[in-house]
Amino acid sequence: MDEGRGRAAATVFDELGADYERAFGGSAAHLASLHRLLGDLAPHSRILDIGSGTGRPTALTLTGAGHEVLGVDVSPVMVDLAARNVPGAFFQCADIRELPLDDGGFDAVCVYFSLLQMSREDQSRLLRTCARLLVPGGRLVVATVPLDVEDVDVVFMGQQVRATSFGPEEFTELVTEAGFSVLWEQSTLFTPEYEAAVAEPQLFLHCRRV
Repeated sequence: MDEGRGRAAATVFDELGADYERAFGGSAAHLASLHRLLGDLAPHSRILDIGSGTGRPTALTLTGAGHEVLGVDVSPVMVDLAARNVPGAFFQCADIRELPLDDGGFDAVCVYFSLLQMSREDQSRLLRTCARLLVPGGRLVVATVPLDVEDVDVVFMGQQVRATSFGPEEFTELVTEAGFSVLWEQSTLFTPEYEAAVAEPQLFLHCRRV
């Protein structure tokens, strides 16, 4: 990566550590999304949490309801925090794009705000991978910041990163093209808890593998 450009996701989130959870863990929309997912799951479902961060609130909520969770994150610091925060889940430090996982091995996949440092091509490819990893009829929950930006410099919690996303209609289309039907969506504004934070748009989609 060129000098002065945004840093890789693993480096950024190693630096942020638990500060990220303090900033974003209080999102009412995120918690509501998780509780909606719980209502759609059979007992003891197997769930993949992509970009699992500190394990809270996603893995903690799901394991607390009796489900089996595999969390995957590129940040070793985040994985260490998650393993301590949620001992009932299993966490692996890896790039989900390179991790061999069995087709149809999961009942649900969660992707909360973990696409934003991927290229548009990689976002599309990962969503198709999610469909492959799910059982027929399995559930995908995906959340993003729905802005039409590509490979732009942004400062995120004091860290310089490169960000890529889609507008809301384009992102929803990307999800359906990957093999999902959208069952429910919510658009909201959320202001994280950190100095100089501003309100950001958020889009939550609950989907079923076609």
